[in-house]
Amino acid sequence: MGGLTLQRKLAANILKVGESRIVMDPEHLEDIKNAITRADIRKMISHGYMKVKPGKIKKPDLYPKKRKKGPGRRKGSSYARLPKKRRWMNTIRPLRRMLKELRDNGTIDSSTYRKTYMLAKSGAFRSRSHLKLHLKKRGFLHEEGA
Repeated sequence: MGGLTLQRKLAANILKVGESRIVMDPEHLEDIKNAITRADIRKMISHGYMKVKPGKIKKPDLYPKKRKKGPGRRKGSSYARLPKKRRWMNTIRPLRRMLKELRDNGTIDSSTYRKTYMLAKSGAFRSRSHLKLHLKKRGFLHEEGA
């Protein structure tokens, strides 16, 4: 199919698709070869001598790619990736929320709330479960249904 690059380029430009998607009718190659203006190419397209190949359908991934976060991918210290302040906020906010709920439910009284709040503020508890453990040990919390 030598000598048809100009026609292919023009057709692709007119039809607003890539050159690889242009298909030419093998029976009318001479007519296409003689078409050198955009108007000629439009005529070839309207006659059906040049067509557009249907585009590829993008299928959804069956298994989405997992995010790679192994040691080779990491740049920066653990605190650069998750700063100390953010880590602290992620710990203290649920603790304070839990303490407020317990006080509002009447599970703990205000003096216990205050003492435990100050302990939480000082970093005495690692997590909500650690706080629960502390309260159970002191006899403030009782098993509810479980």
